[in-house]
Amino acid sequence: MGAMTAHPAPPDGLLPEWAPQSGVLMTWPHEATDWSDQLAAAESCFARIARELTRRVTVLVVCRDDAHAAHVKRVVGDAGGALARVRTYHAPSNDTWARDHGPLTVLRGGRPELLDFRFNGWGGKYPADLDDRITRTIAAQGAFGTTPLESVDLVLEGGSVEADGLGTVLTTSRCLLAPTRNPGAGRVALEGELRRWLGATRVLWLGHGGLEGDDTDGHVDTLARFADPRTIVYQGCDAADDPQRPELEAMARELAALRRADGDGYALVRLPSPRPVRDADGRRLPAGYANFLITNGAVLMPGYNDAADAKARDALARCFPDREVIVVDCRPLIREYGSLHCVTMQLPAGVVPAEA
Repeated sequence: MGAMTAHPAPPDGLLPEWAPQSGVLMTWPHEATDWSDQLAAAESCFARIARELTRRVTVLVVCRDDAHAAHVKRVVGDAGGALARVRTYHAPSNDTWARDHGPLTVLRGGRPELLDFRFNGWGGKYPADLDDRITRTIAAQGAFGTTPLESVDLVLEGGSVEADGLGTVLTTSRCLLAPTRNPGAGRVALEGELRRWLGATRVLWLGHGGLEGDDTDGHVDTLARFADPRTIVYQGCDAADDPQRPELEAMARELAALRRADGDGYALVRLPSPRPVRDADGRRLPAGYANFLITNGAVLMPGYNDAADAKARDALARCFPDREVIVVDCRPLIREYGSLHCVTMQLPAGVVPAEA
């Protein structure tokens, strides 16, 4: 497995999502997870994502056992995925949100290093003891080759931080300052932790924004994303009577007031909002378009069979003119309160070995 190391000095910085990637991590659903009542639909969505990814990167899939791994390969193969780019690893799991239990990658001395932060089920909302061990378990199976891996005694989910690759980290106060994550840690202390572990030179905090049905306490990857160091893409709200509108408009004003390190403002790109997506009991689900994944040569964007899907795709295409924007129907994912970015974690170049 990757070497366990301790470093007194901060790393060079958290790699941005658009950096070249060697792999993407996914944890596959099974009948012992919350997906059991819609497992076929969920697997179809996972397989579509995996198919698109295998055209561009290696996909590391966390499976329960050999039988589950064989099943996953059949499903991905039937969907048209390139099985030569699928590697399976075994670990028990509570759920499938790789964005939040997977490792974050920083550069240290120009080389990638993995950080395995604690994951406590978004502040103890759901069981997460198995998911919290996944990164170390698959590292021991060689998933990351010789890439150093360090366990960090800090609760931090990948969906809660955005990096511009130049030292700026964007986050939300409602999530990072939630007392159920790191009790007693205030803003100053957490900024210190982000400097220490992620090499952050600046931390930008959003105090507003949120999607109805969200159970992450406002992950930034559902609200506002860096498209490049000068551009932030954010979730807007179209309907005047939408209960989400006041908070999302307040967030838009916050974003307009933010400044880059050179003092200039950010170019802001507003994403439309889909019509409300509801569960069988009528509860609204946190459907939005900011939960996209940037990968080699492409952006995978969640779709909801809504007229706004095409508008969101066009907006992202303008932000990423050198990448293909691919819409994946994520209605099965949103039924479990997450979307496309939530079920993936990119692994930058140099992390995944060329040979398994």
